[in-house]
Amino acid sequence: MQSEVDHQIARSTEVLERARDRYRGGAQRVKRRREAEVLRRLGRIAAADLAILIGALVVGWFVPLGIGGAMLVMALLIAATALFAIFPVVPAATPETFATAPLKALPQQTERWLETQRPALPAPARTLTDSIGVRLDTLSQQLGALDEREPAAAEVRKLVGEQLPELVRGYQRVPEPLRRVERNGRTPDDQLVEGLKLIDEEIADMSRQLAQGDLDSLATRNRYLQIKYRDDETLA
Repeated sequence: MQSEVDHQIARSTEVLERARDRYRGGAQRVKRRREAEVLRRLGRIAAADLAILIGALVVGWFVPLGIGGAMLVMALLIAATALFAIFPVVPAATPETFATAPLKALPQQTERWLETQRPALPAPARTLTDSIGVRLDTLSQQLGALDEREPAAAEVRKLVGEQLPELVRGYQRVPEPLRRVERNGRTPDDQLVEGLKLIDEEIADMSRQLAQGDLDSLATRNRYLQIKYRDDETLA
């Protein structure tokens, strides 16, 4: 039989493994996002440079460019490359834009914004932001078929677009030396972690509820097919 110590070690190992899985999932998402951004940047640079070269060829067909024209084309190529390499591919996500964001894009925008706030958060909160990021990624895939007028859509907007950013911003407004000072038995660090943990659980519940609707539809469709084809076999 396992002793209490062995049981506690097993539980600690399980918790550590779950934390590692969440971290790997978050790191992989960030890596995929950065790779996609690099590809979009390269695509924009290639398109701009190709347009400049085609324009230069068209002009050169009628008017010789000469050395001055060639230098101008080279300057335009350098400027276009630098411009599209520096400026962001996707506008920076901020809580002020969440209210007007399409519902399906809201979790992704919130996740991108949360990723930029992560370095300034305490270590336990950073772990929770990784978990929330994974859940937001899943939620984003589920919202495609959800009508904006549904009550569930309003709940998603309120939690993901309002309450989560306000919790993080409220913590950031507390002066850094006071974030580890207890007040009423809890520090601002503790309050942030507790709030993020609750939001993490709420997003997980939302995903389960949305998935339950899909599972119910699948089960209904399956029953319909069974009845239809079993009846057809009986008649045959």
